[in-house]
Amino acid sequence: MTEDMSPAERYAAAKVRAAEQATALAPFRELYDFDLDPYQVEACQALEAGKGVLVAAPTGSGKTIVGEFAVHLALAQGRKCFYTTPIKALSNQKFQDLVKRYGPDKVGLLTGDNSVNGEAPVIVMTTEVLRNMLYAGSQSLTGLGYVVMDEVHYLSDRFRGAVWEEVIIHLPASVTLVSLSATVSNAEEFGDWLDTVRGDTEVIVSEHRPVPLWQHVLAGRRIYDLFEERDGATGGRREVNPDLERLARMENSRPTFGRDKRRGRNLREADRERERRQRARIWTPSRPEVIDRLDNEGLLPAITFIFSRAGCEAAVQQCLHSGLRLNDTEAREKVRRIVEARTAGIPDDDLHVLGYFEWLEGLERGIAAHHAGMLPTFKEVVEELFVKGLVKAVFATETLALGINMPARSVVLEKLVKWNGEQHADITPGEYTQLTGRAGRRGIDIEGHAVVLWQRGMNPGALAGLAGTRTYPLRSSFKPSYNMAVNLVAQFGRHRSRELLEMSFAQFQADRSVVGITRQVQRNEEGLDGYREAMVCHLGDFEEYSRLRRELKDRETELAKQGAVQRRSAAAAALEKLRPGDVIHVPTGKYAGLALVLDPGMPSGRTNGHRGMDAQDGPRPLVLTAERQVKRLASMDFPVPVTALDRMRIPRSFNARSPQSRRDLASALRTKAGHLVPSRHRKPRAEAADDREIARLRKDIRAHPCHGCDEREDHARWAERYHRLRRDTHQLERRIEGRTNTIARTFDRICALLTELDYLEGDTVTDEGRRLGRLYGELDLLASECLRDGVWEGLGPAELAACASALVYEARQADDAVAPKLPAGKARDALAEMVHIWGRLDALEEEHKISQAEGVGQREPDLGFAWAAYRWASGFGLDEVLGEADMPAGDFVRWCKQLVDVLGQIAAAAPAEGTVARSARKAMDGVLRGVVAYSSVG
Repeated sequence: MTEDMSPAERYAAAKVRAAEQATALAPFRELYDFDLDPYQVEACQALEAGKGVLVAAPTGSGKTIVGEFAVHLALAQGRKCFYTTPIKALSNQKFQDLVKRYGPDKVGLLTGDNSVNGEAPVIVMTTEVLRNMLYAGSQSLTGLGYVVMDEVHYLSDRFRGAVWEEVIIHLPASVTLVSLSATVSNAEEFGDWLDTVRGDTEVIVSEHRPVPLWQHVLAGRRIYDLFEERDGATGGRREVNPDLERLARMENSRPTFGRDKRRGRNLREADRERERRQRARIWTPSRPEVIDRLDNEGLLPAITFIFSRAGCEAAVQQCLHSGLRLNDTEAREKVRRIVEARTAGIPDDDLHVLGYFEWLEGLERGIAAHHAGMLPTFKEVVEELFVKGLVKAVFATETLALGINMPARSVVLEKLVKWNGEQHADITPGEYTQLTGRAGRRGIDIEGHAVVLWQRGMNPGALAGLAGTRTYPLRSSFKPSYNMAVNLVAQFGRHRSRELLEMSFAQFQADRSVVGITRQVQRNEEGLDGYREAMVCHLGDFEEYSRLRRELKDRETELAKQGAVQRRSAAAAALEKLRPGDVIHVPTGKYAGLALVLDPGMPSGRTNGHRGMDAQDGPRPLVLTAERQVKRLASMDFPVPVTALDRMRIPRSFNARSPQSRRDLASALRTKAGHLVPSRHRKPRAEAADDREIARLRKDIRAHPCHGCDEREDHARWAERYHRLRRDTHQLERRIEGRTNTIARTFDRICALLTELDYLEGDTVTDEGRRLGRLYGELDLLASECLRDGVWEGLGPAELAACASALVYEARQADDAVAPKLPAGKARDALAEMVHIWGRLDALEEEHKISQAEGVGQREPDLGFAWAAYRWASGFGLDEVLGEADMPAGDFVRWCKQLVDVLGQIAAAAPAEGTVARSARKAMDGVLRGVVAYSSVG
C-alpha cells in the first residue's frame, strides 16, 4: 500500500508507473480484464525492446497473448503482422478473435482455399501459405514487421515440420519473430538456434499452469488421487498414492480357486466372496458410468480421449443406449436451434447420408464425438456447443489435443497405449502432457482434472512417471525437397542455398550431438586398450585366434541364411504353378488353413498403385480362406513348397468385395476340402559338414597355439567384449561422419538428380524448374514430370480429378488384397502412366542415393481415391459416392479439399494454351461443391 511507503519509495513507484504508461504495453494491458502473468509481461517487454522471443509455456497458460501483443505493436507502428497457425481450424478461430478486437478492415485470412481481405495489415494464415509467399517473393511481404508462429513445436512433425524451419530461415532479417511453443525440455537449445539464424532472441520458459491440474485414477466407483502430497503442503514432495499401490498388489495376488481339493467348500465360497469384493473395487467402469460419475462429482464438461474413431462413435452410442441425459429441456431446445441454423444449407438427402438425426440426438443429450472422420461442419458445431456448455461430454481422438481452443474441466484417458502407425505403443510423456493440458478452463475453473481409467495390469508408479514428466524435447524433422531446391536455387544460387540449409535446426542439433558422440569414441578407445590387455595370451596372438572363431561363426550363419533362401526359392517355384481354383493349405501364419486360389498373382511389375507385385517378391496369390477372408499371400507364408490338394470352380458371379459372395464360396470350400490333409515336405538344409571353408577354419582353429591355453575361454570372453566395443566404436565414427553436413549432402544429391532431368543448369533454374517451383507436396516432382510428358493432356475435368487424387491421397491402412476400382478409358491409361513415371523416378532416386526411408523422395502414388474423386467430380450424389468409397464423410471431405488444392497448383503450373489448366479449373469447381463446400473451416 502506498500509504505505508516512505516519500522516497512513493516517488520511485510513481516514476515506474509513469515509465510504464509511456510504453506500448500499458494500453495493451488495459484490453484485458485480468492482469498479465510475469512471463507474459517479460516476453512483451522483450518484443517492445526489438528482440525476437521464444515463449514455451503449458497448454492453456495464455501464451497467445504475446502473439496478440505483436499484432498490437505492428498496428501501432504502421507495419504488418502475419499470424501463422499449423491448421486451418486454428487460423479460422484466431481470425474471428482478431476481427472482434480490431475490426474486419484490419484483419485478413489466407488458408490456401480461403482468402478474406488479403491486403489487410494483420493476416492470419497457415504456415504453408507464408512459406509459399516467401518463395514467390510476394508483394504482400512489403512492410512486414512481425511474424507470429503459433504452435511452433509442430516443427517436430515428420510430415510438415520442415515448413516451419523454411519460414524461420528465409524470413527477411528486418522481421521480428514471435515463436509460441508448448513446454519443451530443450527450449534453450531451440532458442540458441533462433539466436543464430534470426539474431537477438529472448527465451522465456514458464512451467506454471494458471489453473492447477490434479491427476486421478478412476477404479470401480471411486476416483483416487494419483499423488499423495507430503511435507504438509501442495508444493511439497509428491509420492504415489499408497491406496493405488495396494490396488495393484491386490489385483496381482488374486487367489486361484479349485486347485486344492482338500480345502472345504465353505472356505472356497468365502474366498470367492472376498474376490468379488476386491473386483468390485477395481473394475473398469463403462463409458456411460464414467460420464455419470464425473457428473456426480461436478467434473463436467469432460473430453474423453479414445485413440480410435470407431471407439468415439461407439462411446456415444453406448451413452445413448444407457439413457444418459446431461441436458435439461431448455438446453435441448438451444442445441436444436443452433444445430438447425448451422446445417440449414445442407440438403435433407445429404443429412440422411451423414447420419444427422443420430448425431443430433446425442447433441441434444449433451454428448458428442469429435474426430477427423466427421464432416467439418459437424465438428464445428460440436466445438461451438461444447464451448457454450451445451455439450458436456465429448469423446475425441488425440487430434483434438492439437487442434482448436476447446478446454474442459476434466480430461479422461481410457488407455495409455495407442497405435502409432506401426504398432501399439505406450503414449509418451509429451503426448500425455498435450492431452491432459486441455483440462482446466482459465477464468472458469479453479482447477483442472486428468482422470485415467484403471486397466488390468496398471502400474501406478509408471503412470506417476508419465504424469510427472511435464516436458518433451523438440526434434527437427527438416528434409530438403525438390520444390525447396529449385526455389532456393532460383533465389540464392546453389552455394548460398547450401549454406542456408546448413543453418537448419536439424543440422544445428546434429552438429551438437557430434560433440557428445566424439567424447564417447574417446572413452571407447580407452576401454579397447583395457580389453586388449586383458585378452593377451602367453601362447600366441589371441586376437588372431579370436578372428578365426568369428569367421567360423559368420560362415555357419551364412550357410543357415542360404538354406532359408533355398526354402523361399522352392516355395516361390511352387507358387508359380498355382492356378485359379486350386485348393491349397497355408501351413503357418495368420491365415493358416485351407484356402482357395482366386488369382495366382504372377509378378508383372507394379500395377494399380500396389508395390505387392514386384517381380523380385515372386508370386503373390490372392486367396479366399475358409474363414471368408480375401488376402494376398507371399512366399514367406509358405516355409515349405505348396501343392494343390484339389480344385474347385469359382462362380463367374463371385465378387471379392461382397461379404455374401465370400461367405458362400468359403462354405463350399469347407464342404469340398475340409477332410483333405496336406502332404508333408522335408525342409532342405545346408550341410555345414560338407563345406570346405568351414572345414579349413576348424582345422586352423585346432592348430592355433592359443587353442590349447587353459584360460582360453576367459581370453575369449575378453576378446568378444573387445570385438563388440570395437564394432560399436566404428558405428559411432560412421555416425559422426554421417551427421556432418547431412542436410547439405542430401541437397547436393537432389540438385544432381534435378540437373539430370534438366530442371537445373548450375545456378540457373530452367523453365521446367520454375514450373516445379509452383508445385508443392510429397509428389511435386511426379506432378511436374506428368505435366512435362503431357500425361494429362486431353483429359476431362473428372478424369483429371481422378489422376490428381493419386498425388495427395494415402490410405490409412495398407491393403493390397483387392486392387482399387479405377475409371475406364483415358483416366485409367493416365493413371497407369503416372505409376510408370514414378517407377522411373524411384530408380533414379535410388541411383542418386535419395532415400524415401529418410523422408526424402517420392512415395508411390496411391490410386485408392481415384474412383471416388472421378464420381464426385462427375456430379454423382453423396450417397452414391460414399456408398462405394468406404470411408467416413470427414475423410472424404478432407481428401477432396486437398484435391482442390493440388488442382489449383496444376492449373497455375500447366501451360496456359493447353487443355490441362482449363480442365483443372473445371475440376476444382466439380469437386468443391455440396458437402465439400459446406464447412467454413478451410
